[in-house]
Amino acid sequence: MSTIAANLRQNPWRLLLAINAAVIVGVFVHKIQLPPYVPYIHLLVDYHFGFIKRALIGAIVALFTDRVPVWLVFALGGATWLVTAGLYARLFQKTFGFTAKTLPLFVFVAGSPFFLKNFMHTLGHFDIYGCALAIVLLLMPAGSLLFVATAALFATVLVLIHHIHLLMYVPVIITIVVIRHYLTRGRNRTNVAFGAVAFATVSALFFAAQFWGTMPIPEADFVAYLKTRMADPSRTDLLQFAYIWYQPLAKEISDTWGRLPHNILGVPVFALLIWLHTPLWRYFASLIGALASETHRRLVVAALIGISLAYLVMFAMVFDYSRWISNWAVCMFLTLHAVKMLPAARETPPILAEDQKTNIFGMILTLIPRVGIVRPF
Repeated sequence: MSTIAANLRQNPWRLLLAINAAVIVGVFVHKIQLPPYVPYIHLLVDYHFGFIKRALIGAIVALFTDRVPVWLVFALGGATWLVTAGLYARLFQKTFGFTAKTLPLFVFVAGSPFFLKNFMHTLGHFDIYGCALAIVLLLMPAGSLLFVATAALFATVLVLIHHIHLLMYVPVIITIVVIRHYLTRGRNRTNVAFGAVAFATVSALFFAAQFWGTMPIPEADFVAYLKTRMADPSRTDLLQFAYIWYQPLAKEISDTWGRLPHNILGVPVFALLIWLHTPLWRYFASLIGALASETHRRLVVAALIGISLAYLVMFAMVFDYSRWISNWAVCMFLTLHAVKMLPAARETPPILAEDQKTNIFGMILTLIPRVGIVRPF
């Protein structure tokens, strides 16, 4: 027994992986007992009254059912989570492979409270769709314009799901396209022009959704219509967020800054969580430093800054800070995979599996079940 305990202390990564799985199950059991206010109403809203923001998922659901049960939030969200987890496992296998040496890296990423565990906590929210589509882009061939076109299509879908994806996952999608297509395959007039037009189109769609995508009818009529889409119209408590289809950008920013003194108290917690990922960030920095091209290194750093600036804008506009910081970290994880696909001048040493400090950080992150939606935990 003492030998087993000593081995676990020295190399606990398989155990941490199992604990993470158990934690995720616990988060799911807890989540399905909570009323899905925002996720449910998104399944009800469609394009019945014309083009409006945040309506794509509801419009797709409307193709299959006239009445939306509450359990569909968890069924659809759970299925999306499983697909995303499977896609990420495939991506990790493709990029790094599953070996004893890469297991600490997998635990730090897949077991991070920023990633799959928080996606489980936010089950039914739209964030995970951006992650899933970005992973698909990391898995598919990137040699032709079809790759750029697919990325543009994914970005369009995400903006139609929720226009804030222009800041949330479109920047990392652009990063993936630049790294996997333009840096690897080279640039020419055709693919540069195609990419520029695609970006302009997605940006125009964002502005259309943001400024012309509000509901064109009185809120009372809108709520009455949503009740006709509910499997149980008596659950009017689930419609309390109908106002978000009427709220202008100025009001969202005003609410965010009004809550800032209280919400900013969570920043030290976010900083601590980021610090606990130090072994992962060091590995990421080493990957960037090992790139064969100085140009590639500079562009990767610029991309990371660009992604982070987009999230700073989100922090100023909407106050779901725990979600934003979690998705920022996920974008960092996905960019790490993209960087690994670039030519390197030397091999980057993996995260040390036997390092005691690394083991402690991994254990702490494993035991943290989620980051949250607005405030930490």
